[in-house]
Amino acid sequence: MTKFSDLNLDPLVLKAVAEAGYETPTPIQAQAIPHALEGRDVLGIAQTGTGKTASFTLPMITLLSKGRARARMPRSLVLAPTRELAAQVAENFDTYAKHTKLTKALLIGGVSFKEQDLLIDRGVDVLIATPGRLLDHFERGKLLLTGVQIMVVDEADRMLDMGFIPDIERIFQLTPFTRQTLFFSATMAPEIERITNTFLTNPAKIEVARQATTSETIEQRLVAFAPSRRDRAFGEKRAMLRALITAEGEGCTNAIIFCNRKMDVDVVAKSLKAHGFNAAPIHGDLDQSQRMRTLDDFREGTLRLLVASDVAARGLDIPAVSHVFNFDVPSHSEDYVHRIGRTGRAGRKGVAVTIATPADDKYLGQIEALIKREIPRAPVPEITFDDRPDRGDRPARGRHGDRDRDRDRPARGERSDRRTAPRTEPQQQPVAAPAPAPQPAAEDTPRPPRRDDRRRDSRHDRDDTPVVGMGDHMPEFLTRSFARPAAVNAEPDTETAAG
Repeated sequence: MTKFSDLNLDPLVLKAVAEAGYETPTPIQAQAIPHALEGRDVLGIAQTGTGKTASFTLPMITLLSKGRARARMPRSLVLAPTRELAAQVAENFDTYAKHTKLTKALLIGGVSFKEQDLLIDRGVDVLIATPGRLLDHFERGKLLLTGVQIMVVDEADRMLDMGFIPDIERIFQLTPFTRQTLFFSATMAPEIERITNTFLTNPAKIEVARQATTSETIEQRLVAFAPSRRDRAFGEKRAMLRALITAEGEGCTNAIIFCNRKMDVDVVAKSLKAHGFNAAPIHGDLDQSQRMRTLDDFREGTLRLLVASDVAARGLDIPAVSHVFNFDVPSHSEDYVHRIGRTGRAGRKGVAVTIATPADDKYLGQIEALIKREIPRAPVPEITFDDRPDRGDRPARGRHGDRDRDRDRPARGERSDRRTAPRTEPQQQPVAAPAPAPQPAAEDTPRPPRRDDRRRDSRHDRDDTPVVGMGDHMPEFLTRSFARPAAVNAEPDTETAAG
């Protein structure tokens, strides 16, 4: 069996690996490291959790042991799709390079540009970055990529999903043509294959597992249920999730719960906490310091349930995750492979449970076609659904949004006791010879009817309140006669007679 000592690594690197407790390399490490030490381009295809990070970190440290970095010109570049994955690569570098004098800089969002500029100005051997922040520094004139000798692209298929491929192509063009490229991906989409054909030179292709396959150490289950009502689906899924976690008992030491949307991550986390579970959310909209603090708590065991979006589905090295729960079936079938790959790592056993409704049949079929197997169906546990909203529930919204909740509140300008007996107008008694209507006082001048008054009138109509109108009161001017008296009509026109 191959050991790390057989791979021609630097003695200082071997010492750090031994201190970390590793002796035997994984298949991807055993095959990729020799080619990387020879200076060849490497195309590695392996499922998540197989040790890809060490596959490029160990040979990179060995190759960079000779030489010296210059200001603003890093000697190697590692690109990662997310801040968490970039921070994890930086931690691996610190672990394996602690006996060397190599330096590094981490360029990710959520950190001050000034602090990162100071590190780059001193000169670094290894630059670990996300594509967007790297290009920000380059466009500000703070960074030169003409001295890059080794370039690493990690989780390339995730780069594709996040829309980073144009940035990756631009970064490739900014680096020297003579660089060595180490390219790693869990799946091989056509766009990824196009990039490798364009920017890699005669790469050593290493494939240690079938593309888009799941680990045999993961027990997969599918819980399919139909909600009782459409408006209760979200609440019943949360109740189902709680029942599944409870049913696992002490076997569920910790778990990652995946949701498709960031807003659902917050709601599910709040709901779990409201029901006594130790849970916290993590997604891209949270502050970077909060995200790192939450991950540290989860790694240390002080946090049991991590509710996450797909930002945590790739590359995070948390080896002791016992369970993964897919609260939502992922819309991209490849994400299913990466989600459940957070458990069952490093030879450990893991459990992956997916909650599905009839609306998920389309995505479920795509996932089973990708992994080339049917996910075993598990019995649906009994759930107790409480109609009363908990603190994690979304506010109830009707057809008109929040206005439905305020339907029973008094309208602006109305009295709060408007449902009391309706106010009626005093009836006027008809008279034989109507007198001229008295002029109202200034303070009694009628105002134009408001909408609130029209509402009252409509309620009065429904209550059969008599209405005073033209039939009950006739204005005085309508009773006047406009015909001339007969005596006046008989008198001759004096001017006409004179004429």
